Parts: sequence; structure tokens; C-alpha cells
Amino acid sequence: MQHRLALEAVLRFSQISMDRKQNPGTQESGTSSPGLKAASRDSLAAPERQAPGSSMESPSLSSKGSDGSASKSLCSSASSSSENVENFESKVAQESSKPSPDQPPLLEGETVKGQGYDVTYLCPYSGPTRGTLSVTNYKLYFCSIDREPPLILDVPLGICSRVEKIGGSTSKGENSYGIDILCKDFRNLRFAHKQENHSRRPIFEKIQQFAFPITNKMPLFAFEFKGSYDTEEGWRIYDPQTEYRRQGVPNDGWRITHVNGNYEVADSYPSLLVVPKAQPDDELKHVAEFRTRGRFPVLSWIHPESQATITRSSQPMVGVAGKRNKDDEHYIQMIMEANAQSHKLYIMDARPSVNAVANKARGGGYENEDSYHNAELVFLDIHNIHVMRESSRKLKEECFPAIDEAHWLSKIESTHWLEHIKVILAGAVRIADKVESNKTSVLVHCSDGWDRTAQLTSLAMLMLDPYYRTIRGFEVLIEKEWVSFGHKFRQRVGHGEDKHSDDNRSPVFLQLVDCVWQMTQQFPNAFEFNEHFLITILDHLYSCLFGTFLYNCQMHAEKEKVKERTQSLWSFVNCQLEEFTNPLYAAYVHAHVLFPVASLRRIHLWTGYYCRWNPRMRPQEPIHLRNRELLVLKAQLQRRVQELQKELANKHARTNLQPSPPRMSSPVNV
Repeated sequence: MQHRLALEAVLRFSQISMDRKQNPGTQESGTSSPGLKAASRDSLAAPERQAPGSSMESPSLSSKGSDGSASKSLCSSASSSSENVENFESKVAQESSKPSPDQPPLLEGETVKGQGYDVTYLCPYSGPTRGTLSVTNYKLYFCSIDREPPLILDVPLGICSRVEKIGGSTSKGENSYGIDILCKDFRNLRFAHKQENHSRRPIFEKIQQFAFPITNKMPLFAFEFKGSYDTEEGWRIYDPQTEYRRQGVPNDGWRITHVNGNYEVADSYPSLLVVPKAQPDDELKHVAEFRTRGRFPVLSWIHPESQATITRSSQPMVGVAGKRNKDDEHYIQMIMEANAQSHKLYIMDARPSVNAVANKARGGGYENEDSYHNAELVFLDIHNIHVMRESSRKLKEECFPAIDEAHWLSKIESTHWLEHIKVILAGAVRIADKVESNKTSVLVHCSDGWDRTAQLTSLAMLMLDPYYRTIRGFEVLIEKEWVSFGHKFRQRVGHGEDKHSDDNRSPVFLQLVDCVWQMTQQFPNAFEFNEHFLITILDHLYSCLFGTFLYNCQMHAEKEKVKERTQSLWSFVNCQLEEFTNPLYAAYVHAHVLFPVASLRRIHLWTGYYCRWNPRMRPQEPIHLRNRELLVLKAQLQRRVQELQKELANKHARTNLQPSPPRMSSPVNV
């Protein structure tokens, strides 16, 4: 019955698609339907847009609605720039949403700080266009005046990595005098000014001031944003005690400790930690003294059946002299003994072995198998943040603005980006396999335990635990393994600082999301969230609109009172779940462990993110509308299945027959 209903749904959807092709509607406008309280769509999705009816449409930044709140996002960031869709919005709404060059849409708390007139935006795809450039304390807003409908560029200043002047007073030639902006989201923006207008200097100064507020001793915009959302408070999504209780902790082997309650043991760790039950708190401090930054091994995840665990830490401070610490060795033994199913422990060192050896010269190093009994050390060969930053820089050069079609594959190969993604994914698969198949506990660490370690633990947990594949579960995973365990978001992203060449910057979190996307491609029915959800997270990683990713650790966030003074990204997401839901999600099919193929033959470049600014690389289908239709059909089918099951149960009750268990096809292992 379920198969027949699913077939009917596919046929019905195919008929809708055929009808649309035969009777194309008008272009999708930038306004929301009357049932929604906000007036425009999320902006970070596309490089530029035009007013309703345009062939270069892309989403606009959340603007202030009638109630003063930030708007909901209404389309996928991977949607086409020239798609024909049904006219589900009225002409009145389209006319009322016509943008004004001098009056950009503003969020609550956002104000215009400067404007430049007769500025030319040098679009690498559609050519130069003149208009007005506005600078607010949150974004750049460009609206053309020489096109009808106008072209719109709506860019949060948080994505700016470097702002430079091009040309001087003696520059000659059209569009040779202006401002060049290098962005963190794989694009560059260039604006040309007329020398006689003298408009470049004030605009440049305002961009510098509000794109880099920390450098200029100003607050990030998240602290000025006054928007609110009608949903569960995003800051309450993750509660450590609730999450550990969901995993079955405390239990016979593990307990919760507040030894780091004042962040005295490890200032980059959360205040609540889970450790072996037999380990006294006072001895934990001796263990922490032997680990870099005091980040001693603590629990991340425990298998509900075997009690095999994933723990995380930083490297031991072995040094060139090969120092030992009896407390640390005894503590690792306790972690192994907490798992009665196995008498072995795997220590997964994320680094290449050469790097781990080199770290001895700086006082670090790795565990000696002779000192840690029944422990096996494995190096996973993931390179450091500097290698990843260089690879990301090369990838940007190949993806923006032009793509070399003749040498595309070789150019991408030369960046080594996909190789890095493969190695990270392969390392996580090895961890998940040891825990699931061998019932063996695994300790994961790199150098400091907040970059590659977070990548590996969170990906392994995503493979092992179906809960983390839901929207809420993924939010919990990010809050737990990245935000609370001290990934240095502020340094890695460079929030509010103009130090574009800072060695601390690196696309560590971007690589995690890329790996998650790779998994969604291999298991399209296993994840509740869609691609738009992942891109939205990355966009707001840079935007500084929300407080979620602003600081390096929980201690710093509490010091700045982030939860009291800013909005959470998850509040924004959870007030519009339909926009981020995968209509193909089937939890009952994939309620098991996923082992993705970590091979270059199955790993692809995420063009929906890295190449999304290029109109030629965008999908030709209205993906966000198709997802909405599928979600509606799915809900209808689920209701029908429930009705049929109820009828069947009543029938069996009348005939005193016991229903046979439903058949379920075995999941396909990719």
C-alpha cells in the first residue's frame, strides 16, 4: 500500500511539473505571501537580484516587516536565477516591494551610515551597472538605476575579508577608480566611482569602519540587532544535561562533573563534562596538566548498547624528552575499562605522523603505546589549518569569477580540496567503524583538540546516531561539539577584524559542512535537513547577525552575555522549518549507522555552494518550490497511511485477527 501511494505521489508531482512547463507563470517576486508576517527573503543566498519579474532574481536580505521582526527565508540558495514559477503572489504585493535606490530595507537596529550616488557595480557576469551604494551598520546595499527592473546587491559586511582602493587620482579609463572587496564566501565585489564625485573616500571609510568593528573598537552587529522570532528560544536548543541524559549518562561507567565549573581546569572547555565514574575530581587536574591547554579526555558520545565511547582531548605534553604522566595513563585505562565489551582502546590522532613528531619540539607529541597499555595509536593524516587555508584560497580562484571549462577537473584537483575532504571523511568512518563494528572505545585528538578533533567526533557521531541527522539534532551537535567545546570561531573566521592575512584563519568549519553535504548526497533519505539549511549555516557563520558563532569558547560567550544580548541562529531556522526540511527524509529507513564511501570516486565539488555566484552554475529547476510541493504531498500521504492503518486495525479488531508485521525493505548500503 505504501509503495502504491508513493508511486501516486511521484506521478502527481510529475503532472504538476508538466503543467508548469506548459503554463509558465511570472518570475518569483521578492515578497512573501500574505500568510507570512515578513516582507522579503533571506539575502545571503545569491550574489545579486533584480526586482520582481527580473531574469536575475535572487533572495534579498531579511528586511523589517510590519511587526519589526526579521523576515523568514523563502527560497533555497541554490535556486535558479531565471526560473519560471507559478504566480502565487499578487501583483499588488509585487508593486509594493519595488526597491528604492535611496532607501534600503533595514533590520531592527540597522541604520544607514553612508551613501554613494552614481556608483558602478562591476558584475563579472552581467556587466557594469550604475546605481546607489548604501552602507549600513550591517550590510552593503546596491540598487541599480539603469536597469528595469533594477539589479539588487545585498551583502552583510561580516563577509568582508579585505577592502582595498583601486586606482588613484591619475587613473585613466572607464571604471578604473573604485573599491575592491574580497569576501569570505568565495566571491569578490568591485565598485567603480567617478573621480569628480569624490564619493569613494567616505564610502571606503564607512565600509572599513563597519566591516571591521572589532578593529575599530565597536560592537558586532549581532549586539545591535533587535529582531525576534516566534519560536522556541534558540539558546535553549542545547542543554548538556538533557543531551547526556538522552545518551544514557550518568550510568555505571560514566558521571557528570562540574570540576571545570569556573573554567579553571580548561578555559576553552564547557563547564559541564562527563568523565569515567571511578575518576576523582581532584586527580582530573593532574591529568589536565599533561594535556595541551588543559583539554583532558572527556566523553562526546556513548553507544547505547555496547557502551563503547568516543572521547576527545588535546595532545599529551610528551616533549622531546618523552615525558610520562602516571595520572594520564591511569585515566586512559579507566576510559577503556568503562567499556566492558572490549579490552582495547584506539587513539585516533588526526595529524600526519610527521607533524605529530614535529610537535614534540614544541612540548607536545603523541601517546607512546608502551606507556598506554592495550591502546593502539593511529594517525589519520589530516593536514593543519595552514594547509587547509591555502587549499581554500586556490579553490576560490578556480570557482570565481570565471570557470575554465577546458581544464576544470585538473584545476580542481590542483587545489587538493577534495582530497582533504576525503581524508577527513575517511577518518570519521574509521572512528565510527571501530565503535560500531568492533565495539571498541576511541579517543580522538589533534594538537589542541578544537579543529580536526571537532571535525572527526561530530562526523562520526552523525554516522552513528540518527538523532543528529534531524534538524534539531544537528543544531545540538554543532552547539555541543563546536560551540561549547571551544572551536575558535572568532579566530578561524576573523569576525570584525581587518587582519586578512592572519595565520589563525582557516576553513575548518566549512570543511565539516562540506563533509556533511557529501553524506547527504550518498544518503539522500537519511537527513531531515536540506542543502539550503547547510548553506544558511555557512552564510550566518560570516554575517555576524546572530551570536551563535561569534566567540572562541563558552567562557568568552558567557563573559560577553551573548545569550542575553543576541539572537541565536537556531531561532531564525526553527521559525521556518519548512524551508530547511528535506522532503525525501525517511527516518524509518535509515535509523541505523551510515558508512559513507570516502573515496574520490564518490566525492564531488559542492558547486551549489562554491559556484553559486555564477548564474550558469545554478540549477534550472525551482528547487525550493518543488521541495514545498513534495512536503505537502508527503504530509497527505502520511495522513492517508495513518487512516488506512486505523481502518486495518479496526478490521482486525472486528475479526479477532492479529495483524502481520509490516514488511520493510532493507536499507541500501552505499
